[in-house]
Amino acid sequence: TCANSDPADYHHTVSYRIILAVISSGLAVFVSVSVVVVLFMMRERQEKAARSVEIEDEGTSDQPTIIAGTVFVENLRQAVDLDAVVKATLKDSNKINNGTFSTSYKAVMPSGLILSVKRLKSMDRTIVHHQNKMIRELERLSKLCHDNLVHPIGFVIYEDVALLLHHYLPNGTLAQLLHESSKQSEYQPDWPRRLSIAIGVAEGLAFLHHVAVIHLDISSSNVLLDADFKPLVGEIEISKLLDPSKGTASISAVAGSFGYIPPEYAYTMQVTAPGNVYSYGVVLLEILTTRLPVDEDFGEGVDLVKWVHGARARGETPEQILDARLSTVSFGWRREMLAALKVALLCTDTTPAKRPKMKKVVEMLQEVRQN
Repeated sequence: TCANSDPADYHHTVSYRIILAVISSGLAVFVSVSVVVVLFMMRERQEKAARSVEIEDEGTSDQPTIIAGTVFVENLRQAVDLDAVVKATLKDSNKINNGTFSTSYKAVMPSGLILSVKRLKSMDRTIVHHQNKMIRELERLSKLCHDNLVHPIGFVIYEDVALLLHHYLPNGTLAQLLHESSKQSEYQPDWPRRLSIAIGVAEGLAFLHHVAVIHLDISSSNVLLDADFKPLVGEIEISKLLDPSKGTASISAVAGSFGYIPPEYAYTMQVTAPGNVYSYGVVLLEILTTRLPVDEDFGEGVDLVKWVHGARARGETPEQILDARLSTVSFGWRREMLAALKVALLCTDTTPAKRPKMKKVVEMLQEVRQN
């Protein structure tokens, strides 16, 4: 029988067995690798989920404990989540602006309401010690009724930190309008808008002085613009909150932003109404020239005020000081700008007693617009 078997059949049978063995081995390896990969992915997913839980737990444990907080505006109380306010200020990505006395953050509430939150700097333990006085001051300031003031709508206190809540204003600050937007290729000359802003800021400050509130940091960065570019003076609370026990605008730190600080502050260390007028005059010069208050182009030790007041000595005309993109549009614009420049020069007089009161500044600028 063995002699009759075909050798070719035998070789075919062996070949099939080898092929089947190879295929079986390959499938076994493939299945094994697949199982390992699936198990690895499942483990990675579980570990990732565990890490997320840990991060959430850490975030919860790191969340500061709120000592006090409230919303003054009754119809906004349901829309404002104080825990969400605090969380927003713990993220640098929410930072809007960094000022002399505060840092501003954008806070989106779960309700969809958007707030601007100011985190006050260098408050130490004053807030905790004088918490009731501070709350009374904030409540009083929230009731100050004027269209050109940013009103506090609430506050939060945790540890030695105070957060002030305000409505979010979409058009940013006057500083951004003057020094960023005006550099864009699509910029259109906007003197009428600038004059309206100048008058609005003057009206807001005149009202503050009328109710015996001295502003500590008048600057273009503290003038906020609403959806219609109406100006609102911000940080009106600072003079009362830095030391509510004294209720005075005398502070040991530098008051105001560089370039806006009146010269007499160096020896009086007092922020006064005439000092506010000086700072406003700097803002008005910014509006007219589109120049920064402090610029290397002015020369060493020379700021915007000194540069403008020194124009005659340099042989320059008043027209050469103004932003030519505005003053050359029409004779009417140039005439208004030169009239407003005279007001700015009066406001920035080195002698405090020679500066006009803010009420008079409002009247002069309104005459500029009417004429």
